[in-house]
Amino acid sequence: MTKPIFVLNGPNLNHLGTREPEIYGTTTLAQIEQMCRVAAGDHPLRFHQSNAEHEIIGWIHEAIDDGAGIIVNAAAYTFTSLSILDALKMFQGPIIELHISNIHRREAHYQHSFISKAATAVIVGLGAKGYPAAVAAILELIDRHHR
Repeated sequence: MTKPIFVLNGPNLNHLGTREPEIYGTTTLAQIEQMCRVAAGDHPLRFHQSNAEHEIIGWIHEAIDDGAGIIVNAAAYTFTSLSILDALKMFQGPIIELHISNIHRREAHYQHSFISKAATAVIVGLGAKGYPAAVAAILELIDRHHR
């Protein structure tokens, strides 16, 4: 059985589409999930969002046992959570850190990512289209990882 890709989304991303559309666009998280599923094709995908740090960590723990790769937009936890970093460091497969906006062009508190320390790659600033790009990239990384 093929192990799934985990796509993990952090706090406030459940309000995409209406939350600061000038920064995050008007695409909803449900639309993003559909984009990811199309990009994944036949590869299984687990798509989650939580405003709770412990729940995101729980999904990372599930991925440690059952996942092929992780795409993570930890949102604000990117800049604050050593716990998520520690969980990601235990994952043996590829990890893509994803941000809808270009965090490097934003305020200083958005420019230091703890998640990057565990990430194989980082995608920033592509808007919602960053998600299917991340799925395509992680499929390639998974393929390379298993050679």
